[in-house]
Amino acid sequence: MNKNVDLQSIAIRCDDVSKNYGKIEALKDIHLEVSKGEIFGIIGPDGAGKTTLFRILTTLILADKGTAAIDGYDVVTDYKEIRKRVGYMPGRFSLYQDLTVEENLNFFATVFNTTIEENYELIKDIYVQIEPFKNRRAGKLSGGMKQKLALSCALIHKPSVLFLDEPTTGVDPVSRKEFWGMLKKLKTQGITILVSTPYMDEASLCDRIALIQNGQFLKIDTPKNIVKQYKNKLWSAKSDNMSKLLSDLRNIEATKNCFAFGDCHHVTVFDAQFTISDFEIILGKLSHKDIQIVEIEPTVEDCFMELSQN
Repeated sequence: MNKNVDLQSIAIRCDDVSKNYGKIEALKDIHLEVSKGEIFGIIGPDGAGKTTLFRILTTLILADKGTAAIDGYDVVTDYKEIRKRVGYMPGRFSLYQDLTVEENLNFFATVFNTTIEENYELIKDIYVQIEPFKNRRAGKLSGGMKQKLALSCALIHKPSVLFLDEPTTGVDPVSRKEFWGMLKKLKTQGITILVSTPYMDEASLCDRIALIQNGQFLKIDTPKNIVKQYKNKLWSAKSDNMSKLLSDLRNIEATKNCFAFGDCHHVTVFDAQFTISDFEIILGKLSHKDIQIVEIEPTVEDCFMELSQN
């Protein structure tokens, strides 16, 4: 790997990375390049391989095959240098529960041979929200406040690359929105951010995303481009019997796939000759009432569901 080229523009690079846990293939031939200053999202369900990838990239575990680098430094041979350069916020709150907010932050600053004062401007917008509670033990904080403290600790040594593993899981919607606002501000300071999430709606907040399932990337592109590549008709369907409707829609010849989405079902139709009226007639004959079918625009989640069926 050419370090000079990587240091110019590439913050994170993976080539053919694979990892097994016994007979379980956690990652399969992962290829990835993340540009410096990018917010890049790894989007997928629990068990898809997101955390394993993060642990390899942050030098916590070794891949079985392939190579990876951060800022041009190899994750195996240059692990000491990488640990100085990265900030890591794991999915589970891992700070010291019995230490106060301020004590946790001081501890992490000391580990990286710095001080809160030296890099305060970097965390100021985040830390100012929890500073009034700096003498409260971390274990007594709310979910949103724990999230802000963990992010402050991950940033206190001024990393060039920030790894956030499912940072908004279990956090209320307001705190999730605030958190993404903070990430946008961090990006303006030149920090590269790799974030994983099971929430498909957060995909649109990233510059680019990789959809992952069963340890493999299904697609890597901007959220807009991924949605644009959805070529089939997509309908939202409801009736008086939603459980039966799901089964009946899947059995209609023109249906490519059908999944439950909240209070409706999303139906992908691959035969352009079939119309909404055709489906309403078929469903009417199957004893459905109050049938409502409308054409809708696809989301990243729709694209993920379609790709996962291929």
